[in-house]
Amino acid sequence: MPGMNVLPPGWTTRRPTLDDVPLILELVHASDIAAVGEPDFSEDEVREELTGPNTDLARDCWLAFDADGAIAGWAYPRNPTGQARDFAEVYVWPERGLPAQRPLLDLLLARMTERAAELGHDVYTVRAGAIPTELAYIDTLTAAGFTFLKQHARMRMSLRDVSPVAPEPPAGVTIRPARQDDDGEMRRFHAVIEEAFLDSDHPSMAYADWRRQFRGGDCFVAETDGELAGVLQSTEPDDGGDEAWVRYLAVLRPYRKRGVGEALLRRAFAVFAGQGRPQVGLGVDMANPTEAARLYRKVGMAPLYRANVYQTTVTAAGS
Repeated sequence: MPGMNVLPPGWTTRRPTLDDVPLILELVHASDIAAVGEPDFSEDEVREELTGPNTDLARDCWLAFDADGAIAGWAYPRNPTGQARDFAEVYVWPERGLPAQRPLLDLLLARMTERAAELGHDVYTVRAGAIPTELAYIDTLTAAGFTFLKQHARMRMSLRDVSPVAPEPPAGVTIRPARQDDDGEMRRFHAVIEEAFLDSDHPSMAYADWRRQFRGGDCFVAETDGELAGVLQSTEPDDGGDEAWVRYLAVLRPYRKRGVGEALLRRAFAVFAGQGRPQVGLGVDMANPTEAARLYRKVGMAPLYRANVYQTTVTAAGS
């Protein structure tokens, strides 16, 4: 339909600044509450998205405002690794921000062709996510050429009845805190994550970049015969809340199906319970070939909500 991708009369866009973080957070919380029933974003996370690796506030991000000057939408990309895969994020204010959805996505997709060229990729994969009930956004993505790829789940478990004393791990397995001040151990810790996720959709991350994204939290290693068999990395909540968050659980292939992953989780849950955390959460790729979701259900976690992942490709500008 002619003009369907143009903002309504009086609506405007501009680049965000860090001074806009509280305004953006208000928008994102409104979107989260409409989609999943509760806020799922923090002020620190907004700031991180605006300043992450390979994100330029002046070139990659947009805010949209309606004719009354109220914030209506926010669009930005996410590709911290610089590889040939980007993520397009478009948030709009529920209902009243919908007219900005497709124009913001179009701006972002046009920028993706430039980002592909700048990062040295001829063909560039672009992904986007939508809660299954966000029908308007799913229609917008489909109209822009995206197709369904897979589903993620945001999982959660109460720690109210979890003992601060973890059960014994399987015979031959030792679970202990990682020595975070030991660079050699942390390099091995990172290498386990990278190797364990080789058969998944996890984008590889250099050690230096991985270390930069640390925000505190507890880390645990599983050892068998003195060798690292698996690792668990948690992070501190960004929003000042008290939910524990498991960022990575990785078990090397030779040690899978031997209770290593479960032992790491139960040790972490016991520590979180001892800290007084009321609950623990994590995100899981439902298409993960290791069937991680089955393990998370086994230890008592349940999906809080699911999100669809969609994908398209663009050609680098000038190709």
